[in-house]
Amino acid sequence: MTAAAHGTDGSRLRTFLRNRFAKIREINRKYAVPRIRTRGLVSLALLFLRLYLIVLIGILFFKFATLLA
Repeated sequence: MTAAAHGTDGSRLRTFLRNRFAKIREINRKYAVPRIRTRGLVSLALLFLRLYLIVLIGILFFKFATLLA
């Protein structure tokens, strides 16, 4: 049967996704400002970890792209 026959024209999926993203935005707003103070060295370590994660993800995508080629 088609989606129209079941009465699901994507509106339920759209509503579900809209609600999920709204919840994520709410959580991001709640934790946008840190509640604790960190020292400079801790902030530097966290920045290094973020950059390291970005590099690892870049390597992963590069490896995936080269496997496809």
